[in-house]
Amino acid sequence: MKPFQYRDGQLSAEDLAIESLAAEVGTPFYLYSEGAVRGQLRDLKQALIAAGLDPLICYSMKANPSLAIMRALLDEGAGADVVSEGELRRALMAGVPPQKIVFAGVGKTAEEMRAGLEAGILQFNVESRDELLRLNQVAASLGRTATIALRVNPDVDARTHAKITTGTSENKFGIDIALAPEIMSQAAALDHIRLEGLAVHIGSQLTDLSPYAAAFSRLAELFQAARDAGHAMKRLDLGGGIGISYEDGTPPDFPAYAEIAKQAVGHLGIPLIFEPGRAIVGHAGLLISRVLYAKQGINRRFLILDAAMNDLIRPTLYDAWHDILPVAEPGPNTPLLPQDVVGPICESGDIFAEQRPLPELAPGDLVAICAAGAYGATMSSLYNSRLPAPEVLVRGGEFAVVKPRLDYEAMLRQERLPPWLADAPA
Repeated sequence: MKPFQYRDGQLSAEDLAIESLAAEVGTPFYLYSEGAVRGQLRDLKQALIAAGLDPLICYSMKANPSLAIMRALLDEGAGADVVSEGELRRALMAGVPPQKIVFAGVGKTAEEMRAGLEAGILQFNVESRDELLRLNQVAASLGRTATIALRVNPDVDARTHAKITTGTSENKFGIDIALAPEIMSQAAALDHIRLEGLAVHIGSQLTDLSPYAAAFSRLAELFQAARDAGHAMKRLDLGGGIGISYEDGTPPDFPAYAEIAKQAVGHLGIPLIFEPGRAIVGHAGLLISRVLYAKQGINRRFLILDAAMNDLIRPTLYDAWHDILPVAEPGPNTPLLPQDVVGPICESGDIFAEQRPLPELAPGDLVAICAAGAYGATMSSLYNSRLPAPEVLVRGGEFAVVKPRLDYEAMLRQERLPPWLADAPA
């Protein structure tokens, strides 16, 4: 579905005009389409099943950990991929059955391991020998057995941004594929570890399927070798990372991705875990902001918004492109001017777009920053002591504020003065 379209001269979210939402909620705010989120998950699941695969889709909560979004995905049969105790608690609060939760991450603490074991999750994706030994110790202290998959680093370059590639030998993630047989044997000898699978995740925002083909094929070969060596292997976790279109180009479609997985691992006849995040929620979200000032410099025109890099840091962090749309639909012959779209934070890097062709917007006009459903709100901060943007979920003609705007009193209550500074100066 197309969740955000112009209707009667105004950008709408499903059946609601964004202008009316902004008047009620205030700006800036994140806006999500429940229909788009559900639709993406259904499309991926149908593609995988049509390819003859047996998928469990564990949504990657780091992309957008909203309880409301997780609950909607749970209704569609999804589980959760978590990388911290906080995400584990969110998944459980949303109602995700523990047997549909995978705990990933390269730096799990003993406390996080304990939380996962006590919850009874499906598996831990183990990423190092030291982690394996610590998990065995924690499980022994609880009198339990930890079910694991070894996350293998296949040394495949995902050809994505350097900061979000995870599958080469230079990355911190996973166990080098050459060392995996030795560590599998060690895992099998531990009293409180049950090795049941292998996992891989080579990066995020992949738009080329060939790295998947290489990584999945190497994982399948290792899986078969592990079976031949006597390990009771049951499943593969193929990770996530499917990209979306931010600026141009065509991201891989789900049927093509499913066919790659089928060709590489379908012959094994085993259940598979997939961990999509961005592909499910990326295009389902907007950041709605209002123009504070239009500033004409000597050579550049600046649109200064009430949203900032503390709300959406991707352009600053990754030089990421996000389409920017006026909420009021421009006429067909409206001239476009190159403009820098910036926020009010005291940093030169607080930029959403440079020299972007846009209509000549004025103070008070609304803009929508697109493809902000993934790695937007979840990466926000209180920098400059700015209040984070609230989050709104739309379904058809109704909406709900699913994360209210923090107020200044609540922000300040998070801090404490030490006793020797508690008395106000005279």
